[in-house]
Amino acid sequence: MAVFVLDRRGRPLMPCTEKRGRELCESGRARVHRLFPFTLRLVDRSLEDSVLQPLRLGLDPGSITTGLSISRVGNPSVNGNGPVMHIRFLMELIHRGAQIRDLLRRRSMFRHGRRTRNLRFRVRRFNNRGRKKGSLPPSLKHRVETSMTWVGRLKKLAPITELAQELVRFDTKKLQTPEVEAIEYQRGTLDGFEVGEYLLAKWGRKCAYCDKTGVPLEKEHIVPRARGGSNRVSNLTLSCRPCNLRKAAKSLDDFLKKDPVRAEKIKAQTKAPLRDAAAVSATKNSLLRALIKTGLPTQTGTGGQTKYNRVRLKVPKTHALDAACVGVVGELRGVATPALQIKCQGRGSRSRTRLDTYGFPRGVSMSVKMVHGFRTGDMVRAVVVKGKKTGVHVGRVAVRAEGTFNVQTRAGTIQGIWHKSCKLLARGDGYAYAYAWARPASS
Repeated sequence: MAVFVLDRRGRPLMPCTEKRGRELCESGRARVHRLFPFTLRLVDRSLEDSVLQPLRLGLDPGSITTGLSISRVGNPSVNGNGPVMHIRFLMELIHRGAQIRDLLRRRSMFRHGRRTRNLRFRVRRFNNRGRKKGSLPPSLKHRVETSMTWVGRLKKLAPITELAQELVRFDTKKLQTPEVEAIEYQRGTLDGFEVGEYLLAKWGRKCAYCDKTGVPLEKEHIVPRARGGSNRVSNLTLSCRPCNLRKAAKSLDDFLKKDPVRAEKIKAQTKAPLRDAAAVSATKNSLLRALIKTGLPTQTGTGGQTKYNRVRLKVPKTHALDAACVGVVGELRGVATPALQIKCQGRGSRSRTRLDTYGFPRGVSMSVKMVHGFRTGDMVRAVVVKGKKTGVHVGRVAVRAEGTFNVQTRAGTIQGIWHKSCKLLARGDGYAYAYAWARPASS
């Protein structure tokens, strides 16, 4: 795991190893600048006295999770496929676009209810329903803005010299109607598609009939072609080779007559909307334009190229490692680096009341956000010396007016901790942090 390093004036230097960072702290040459991502600040060195190497920041945009990676660009590989990339930092950014969408939908329902109920007439104060052409809705705009926020933060922590973004192209009209061609593409569709990648994301990268993972998967027609089935994506699923051979031209109900629950589950999954594919397709160009505005050289790669690099280099499937495989990659080293998971939590609400199902206030929130020097979202270290909660608890705090806090740790939430037992580690910035090692991606 790499440790970010800043010079005495706060300018980024090359990341170092954990061992080197520990030596710098023990010798008094460095101070802890921030905890997440862990960053040191040197007290005896400036940027002019250091040697920098090229670093690439890769992005793998997703509808739920966006992977980011920082890799050192080495010499060309022996096989000639590209440079040797040394992974220095991995990160998974979990968006809250679905939560934003649900909150906006809830607000819309409240407003509709106020218009339709027998309430007093209120004159319209302003018209805020217009939206500029080409702008994104808030739930999608959030994905672009949070990704660019962390691109900007990482640029301040490491001397990034180039950017790389995966441009996933899901043609939703082609997914629904494979026969589309020529002039029909002028009706608001995209210009490329990757059905295989979409099916892998939709069916969780496992066999729909036996749930096997880690085996070669094949496209399988739920309604067989021999029985009139089409090539539409709603009629396609993934299966392993043995299940595909056993099903042959049987109908789904006949093949799974001993497991009707699985059959109903597959039927429900086929009706899943193309929301995730549409979200990625709608934001990819906006994110690319924002990356280009940073002024750094930016390269792009398709999802097929990323998968080719991952399979060729035998890299596990995770969002962060996918970001490291974007673009031209000859070899990839440091695959076992743990990824920092960052979850968007928001900074709370300005509303001082809580609403019931009908949009009427049902309670009043605290009038102040800070209690005894702590705010909800701060990272704290609570040391409890006696009682049922005895121990050391590190995590995100939720404050209460009476002075007893809740601390959300990896093991669970510890309730009712006295504020004098808590020590501030880092101020809340709207994100929750946790480290995770390489694991299969779910979306």
